[in-house]
Amino acid sequence: MNNHMNKAKKAKNDELYTLIKDIEKELSHYKDQFKDKIVYCNCDNPNFSNFWKYFKDNFNELKLKKLIATYFVREHGKYKLLNNSKEDIYSYKWEINKDNKEIIKTKLFGNGDFRSKECIEILEEIDIVCTNPPFSLFREYVDLLVKYDKKFLIIGCYNAVTYKNIFKLIKDNRLWLGYQYIKEFLQIDGTIKNFGNIHWFTNLNVKEHHKSLELTKSYYTNPDYYPKYDNYNAINIDKIKDIPYDYNEDMGVPISFLDYYNPKQFKIIALGIVGSIEFTSNRKMEILDKYGNSTGKFTFNAKGFLYRNYNSVTDKHPGFRDIENNKLYVSPYSRIIIRKIK
Repeated sequence: MNNHMNKAKKAKNDELYTLIKDIEKELSHYKDQFKDKIVYCNCDNPNFSNFWKYFKDNFNELKLKKLIATYFVREHGKYKLLNNSKEDIYSYKWEINKDNKEIIKTKLFGNGDFRSKECIEILEEIDIVCTNPPFSLFREYVDLLVKYDKKFLIIGCYNAVTYKNIFKLIKDNRLWLGYQYIKEFLQIDGTIKNFGNIHWFTNLNVKEHHKSLELTKSYYTNPDYYPKYDNYNAINIDKIKDIPYDYNEDMGVPISFLDYYNPKQFKIIALGIVGSIEFTSNRKMEILDKYGNSTGKFTFNAKGFLYRNYNSVTDKHPGFRDIENNKLYVSPYSRIIIRKIK
């Protein structure tokens, strides 16, 4: 499923539509935060968008002040006329307000790109953005929302938490994960495409992130279970449930920790990759294949990630070999360095 995501990103295949059931499931957690708000779906053609449909159908229940949608159209001559109408080759602003429930359509001068001047002018007047933005432009999209200090509830690849700008927002408690994963999207031809690792991102209030993670494991009872990295002073933790309650120094945890992150319980220190932390060593390593065999390829600091000693009992295969002393190492997938708040 993640291969589908990678192909979509490379091909900039961004015409993927969110299913109404996934929107309803996530939005059910935020209903009280939409009262008297202007909602903007700036990547949504109302002819197909389930975001538009949801907010239109629930306009009164949510007590919205206004609903606006704009959408991108390709250059004339390249865009397929979906309804055999000339309207399909132009972008429009669709609008509903609480005083007049009739849909008002206004033709845009440009192509409806969310980065265009007229779409940014709309962005400046609204309260909350809610949409499924283009996967290939996620970094740029979030930067725009942050620049104009907007509340948002949007969809993106979970691995976006490792993007430099996204991680900084999470670390500074200005962005966090929503409630649900999304595994299916509708394509423009009507077929369903499956994905893995898709999540909601938001700066609206998420009640789950006010709950503390229950910690049941002890570090000092079994310190050997928590090996330290060789190039950073922190212990490695492979499973969230294994975070110890009695260890108050730096810990490296999987990025899935963000599903449980409570900023009152933990402090995020850094992302465990080169450029985010200062490694304490810079050894030259040979890269081993997935079976632990020699490849003749070399790197420093295990490709720029944290690494620890290879354990023949718990690890399937080593990933790296120190060329000076032949010691074997493994480098866990992306880790977030955290510290428990005492």
